[in-house]
Amino acid sequence: MNRIDRLQAILTQLQSKRIVKAQEIADRFEISLRTVYRDIRALEEGGVPIGAEAGIGYYLMEGYHLPPVMFSNTEAHALLLGAKLIENMADQSVDTAFQSALYKIKSVLKSHSKESLEDLDQRIKVVSNTRTAPQTFDSHFLADIQQALAQHLTVTIEYFSSYNTKLTERTVEPVGLLYYNSDWHMIAYCLLRNDYRDFRVDRIKSLTFSKTFKSRSSDTLQNYLDSLARTEHLEEAVIIFDKEILRYAAPQRYGYGFVSEEDLGNQVRMRFLVGSTMGMAHWLLMYTNAVTIESPFSLKEAVQKLVMELQEHYLTESQSISTED
Repeated sequence: MNRIDRLQAILTQLQSKRIVKAQEIADRFEISLRTVYRDIRALEEGGVPIGAEAGIGYYLMEGYHLPPVMFSNTEAHALLLGAKLIENMADQSVDTAFQSALYKIKSVLKSHSKESLEDLDQRIKVVSNTRTAPQTFDSHFLADIQQALAQHLTVTIEYFSSYNTKLTERTVEPVGLLYYNSDWHMIAYCLLRNDYRDFRVDRIKSLTFSKTFKSRSSDTLQNYLDSLARTEHLEEAVIIFDKEILRYAAPQRYGYGFVSEEDLGNQVRMRFLVGSTMGMAHWLLMYTNAVTIESPFSLKEAVQKLVMELQEHYLTESQSISTED
């Protein structure tokens, strides 16, 4: 990238957030901090009013207006793909807002780019995973949760607890949003339990905003994920899969705590962090002798238990049929 293009890109980056750190600019363009300082000075000399907070970063002065942002075809295509994913992986609140933003983006494209995007729109489709059971409640709260996260707002929710099939009211301080097992989850500090909890968004029946709260230094989504990895309730499982069944197993592995994999030729060794050995045992059972459990022993015992239960069930059934005959 030449310097003129980089200066324009830095200017666009300064529009993207309230304060941009010099190191963020350096990392994005793979340049030194000294080069960043020179580029910022060049923008200032060109009449761009850039402010600075010592030890923090740079920002555009209030009231400075930039011309409309123009998008390349590649950028517009990437946004279209994002829209397709959001349509299938987010709820109506986020999808509506994104579609509105996409219309604004299309409005600044050149005519030939609009035609190209319209054609591409007909050629891309995201097929949602089929759920094994219907959702208890429709989800309409992703946009609200995003607002609560951005503004540090406490929220009060009515939540459907699957373990006791009851509605409970919880007041929580949201920490982040996670998407896994084909569902969105709100990670939040629960004021009732005085601990962090995982709330599946589709089980939230109602949500109202409350007062703002001051985030604790440990209140980050990454810290929550790190704590899960360290907890004593998670156990490492090492499983060898025959490659012939990977087309079925690979898409489901993330729901069972997949961590990493190692290619062994005709097989793949996968590592997982498992919260329930019995839950994983039920999953592995469907692949019969195409999987080999290396560890832990408790997982092998769980599979053996299920196999014995199946054998007893069908032997008993077979004997009953023979007696009737």
